[in-house]
Amino acid sequence: MHELAITESIVAAVTEKLPGAPIRRVCVEVGELSGVVPDALRFCFELACAGTTLEGASLDIVRMPGRGQCQSCSAEFDTTDFLVLCACGSAEVTVLGGRELRIREVEVV
Repeated sequence: MHELAITESIVAAVTEKLPGAPIRRVCVEVGELSGVVPDALRFCFELACAGTTLEGASLDIVRMPGRGQCQSCSAEFDTTDFLVLCACGSAEVTVLGGRELRIREVEVV
């Protein structure tokens, strides 16, 4: 489960940027195509926060849709699939969104 390592990195980034500040809430963006399971991230968050200034903080997750653009027909479309194919049948698709994994905001007490 790589979500534990990801959650530990989120906690480390917040504590590094806001040393000693008690944190109430962390909001992260998780793309549909990022390979991160939000429920697993949520489960690991409490464990990763134990003994830090984030202990007791809540985790909000904003899902970011997968978005692609076909290089053959120029169509843009939403997708939840890791193997992105256009409705025209082309596999020449540029992923425009959905791979995000970033801290969106942090609320300090």
